[in-house]
Amino acid sequence: MEIKTFGVIGAGQMGGGIAQVAAASGLHVILNDIKTEFVEKGQQRIIDNLQRLVEKGRLAGDEKTKILGRITTSVHLEEMSSADFVVEAASENEQIKFMLFETLDRVCGDHAILASNTSSIPIGRIAARTKRPDKVIGMHFMNPVPVMQLVEIIRGLATSDETYGTTRSLTERFGKTSAQANDFPGFIANRILLPMINEAIFCLYHGVGKREDIDTVMKLGMNHPMGPLALADLIGLDTCLAIMNTLQQGLGDPKYRPCPLLRQYVEAGWLGRKTGRGFYTYDN
Repeated sequence: MEIKTFGVIGAGQMGGGIAQVAAASGLHVILNDIKTEFVEKGQQRIIDNLQRLVEKGRLAGDEKTKILGRITTSVHLEEMSSADFVVEAASENEQIKFMLFETLDRVCGDHAILASNTSSIPIGRIAARTKRPDKVIGMHFMNPVPVMQLVEIIRGLATSDETYGTTRSLTERFGKTSAQANDFPGFIANRILLPMINEAIFCLYHGVGKREDIDTVMKLGMNHPMGPLALADLIGLDTCLAIMNTLQQGLGDPKYRPCPLLRQYVEAGWLGRKTGRGFYTYDN
């Protein structure tokens, strides 16, 4: 199926990044969020990202103008009716995603593919909220989207071969590499990553080491580009907690129990970089 118009639900860091790479690939993009201020902030983030590329000599100024010209903004889901492919990049909250997919199923054309950027929620559970489960798929981008090479593609039980093929082709058009995962909580990426981050938080909680030392061990000892506590701050501690909860509930194994310190930080509003404080303090 030919994709001409690409919709993105959620103009945050992930959604804005997805919109940027889609527009850079030549697609017309509709960037949607619930408030004008959210859409404007997401659009400005894209402008800033592209301007940095221009300043580094990696993007021509006229190309930046063309990319931005392919992005339109929206605060009404009904405007997704013209989209051929929609990626939902809202908060990692089941009820929010269920509501969005129920609405998109009503307003989008019968041909449209509906994808979720969920990092842990089973695709089959989301697809069951629509009348087109064969056209629902997981398209899990990595953060930051314009930089990271991987897109994890997750097929639900009902996802058709055509839907998977279109999604994989779109991933290649974006200049990304795909990896296919089966539909289990956390998929591949976060089934491995989040328990590691959670264990690092337990190390801090139990006093095994200070935050800097825990991150230094993983950076220099395991050759990770970023320590797990700093990475948790980048991901968002609320997102980390949501994923751990999904893993624990979906797999029923106590080894996925979120560290109490993670829960405490989230309850205090210390969510990482986006709030200026998590395991580290940031000047926003």
